[in-house]
Amino acid sequence: MKQYRVLIDAKDEKGLVYKIASIFYNHELNIMSNNEFVDKDNNKFFMRSVVEGKVDADELQRELQAVLPDESSVEIIKPGKKNIILMVTKESHALGDILIRYEAGELDANILAVVSNYDILESLVSKFDIPFITVSHEGLDRAAHEEAVLEVLGRYNDIDYIVLAKYMRILTPRFVEAYEDRIINIHHSFLPAFIGANPYKQAFERGVKIIGATAHFVNNNLDEGPIISQEIKHIDHAYSWRDMQRSGRDVEKIVLSRALKLALEDRIFVYANKTVIF
Repeated sequence: MKQYRVLIDAKDEKGLVYKIASIFYNHELNIMSNNEFVDKDNNKFFMRSVVEGKVDADELQRELQAVLPDESSVEIIKPGKKNIILMVTKESHALGDILIRYEAGELDANILAVVSNYDILESLVSKFDIPFITVSHEGLDRAAHEEAVLEVLGRYNDIDYIVLAKYMRILTPRFVEAYEDRIINIHHSFLPAFIGANPYKQAFERGVKIIGATAHFVNNNLDEGPIISQEIKHIDHAYSWRDMQRSGRDVEKIVLSRALKLALEDRIFVYANKTVIF
């Protein structure tokens, strides 16, 4: 029997769960799992269901849309491998973790390519038989380099997510708009603290006792996109900022892989620069 994920984002009102479940029942679908959340402050309803049975996706969507409030969003997704592009600069820890998980079959994804502005990590990627494409920024201004990157990405159809696995260049609004809510970044601090360059040095100078990492969607405000996943590590006064950096790399790769897995399993709802995670 086939399974489908049903994602619903709607204005909240009484009886929504009953109406939705009744439609599932009328279609003779078995609910394998179900999660729901109501944001009372914004009167928003979110629901993620996994249903099993003979699904006519178009008809199911029409019936659900008919009983939901106006301007509701309904997605019916057949689980399967999503297409992703990894973007990197020089650091290998986040990239390496994703590649190993991919090789082990832990990620329900097809890695179409790894794109970088340096060729430093090509030898690592080649071990996994994944295309590595270098788009050097040397001699190019930011706009020209980004245009070259977009041209490369345009060669691939149906990119579901772009993962910035320590890609250390700021993206322009044009790039972000082209892949809205599909660019996942790892930032090496517990946002919203220490935005921007060298957050470990900022944290050291502030004398923090925890460091962390944040995976988030990219928007047009630097390091201020909707947060997907976070983790922390306790430290003490003996850590230099470079000690923090070394220690933080383990947190970064875990958080990024966790966020990617959530995205691949359609567990993230984005709204009001926040996320609901099921």
